[in-house]
Amino acid sequence: MMKLLTFVILSFLAVSTVSAQSPDTVQRVDMQRQNTKAQQQKPYVILISIDGFRYDYMQRHHAEHLQQLSKSGVRATEMIPSFPSLTFPNHYTLVTGLYPAHHGLVQNQFWDRNFKERYYYKGKTTTEGKWYGGTPLWVLAEKQHMLSSSFYWVGSEAPIQGVYPTYYYKYNESIPIHERIGAVVNWLKQPAERRPHLITFYFPEVDHEGHHHGPDSKENVAAIHFVDSAINELNKAVEKTGLKVNFVVVSDHGMGYDDTVNALPTPAVATDTTKFIRADEGVLIHLYAKDQSDVKPAYDQIKAEAKGYEVYLRDSVPAYLHYGAKDDWHNHIGDIILIPEWPRTFNTNHRKIDPGAHGFDPYKVRDMHATFLAWGPNFKKNLVIPAFQNIDIYPMIVRLLGLKLEDKIDGTDELARKVLLKKNN
Repeated sequence: MMKLLTFVILSFLAVSTVSAQSPDTVQRVDMQRQNTKAQQQKPYVILISIDGFRYDYMQRHHAEHLQQLSKSGVRATEMIPSFPSLTFPNHYTLVTGLYPAHHGLVQNQFWDRNFKERYYYKGKTTTEGKWYGGTPLWVLAEKQHMLSSSFYWVGSEAPIQGVYPTYYYKYNESIPIHERIGAVVNWLKQPAERRPHLITFYFPEVDHEGHHHGPDSKENVAAIHFVDSAINELNKAVEKTGLKVNFVVVSDHGMGYDDTVNALPTPAVATDTTKFIRADEGVLIHLYAKDQSDVKPAYDQIKAEAKGYEVYLRDSVPAYLHYGAKDDWHNHIGDIILIPEWPRTFNTNHRKIDPGAHGFDPYKVRDMHATFLAWGPNFKKNLVIPAFQNIDIYPMIVRLLGLKLEDKIDGTDELARKVLLKKNN
């Protein structure tokens, strides 16, 4: 009996350990919500992000399916991300129509002076609604009784304004692509009152390989072809549902080659933890002073030795970046900001520098530019448009879904007027 009891206990502990280590692949579903009759008549949109998919990858690396699909709809020569050209700030800009300093995610990590806490893109803070300003697309839709779903997007796991998508998954990369596509198809096969009209879908692979191996590496090209095939598979699977669905494919930023040899020396005062809290991503450093009397002397010292990077006080950041004190709606911008000149980055922690990098000023470094293409029943056909800012994606999708804007945003209707058929204008 004692041996049996020991076996049962050990078996339970083993199962518990595996369960604790296993990624969370459970779909979250709110069973109480329904589309209103009016919303059931609205269009369907699948918003796809290919992280790090530079503006020229489609042609440069022969993403044949995407090229063909874009011919049946619209595409831009390039899309200009917001500064900084980092993942979390720009993904959230795409779904709020706000510049990063306006919605609050000013970096992938930053310090909040009011919470006295650091937001970190791989931490529990990603699931806390207090960090997210603006009204993301799924929140706007749900508040107007239109159902939404998310197979990953920045902010989709947090109760923003107390609202989650009706269907969503916690982020992990262990669910095979065919299962992800199957989930989208299952959502679209729901009864009309339970069928999401907005679906977000995210691909991380191109960004990973672009960082680790470089934009033109065979590994990155393979990732581009993987995503190209997956989107083609998704498009075909959705077509079989018989629903008329609009696809919008974007990226958050591009990717450039980093100088892996000549890292910029981090100023000593920037590493002084007795005076500053540092949010450091290599391509951008924020310094938050513990005592405001230390700001000016530190700035003067850094300015005197700055070579290969720009240094700004919070109230002197160039206006075109929308990243200074006047734009800092959530008090998240550092007292001192260090911005490297491409292709060099800071390497404060002396780690191996990846050959691929992003985050640089998109108005100075074209390699930071992103991708936009779209097709479906509500889009014009065989149209190529010039570069535009990514803040215009949000109002375009709002108009496409027939929703009503509830907040002031930075985006305009210019993109919508160019790419949507007249019945949507």
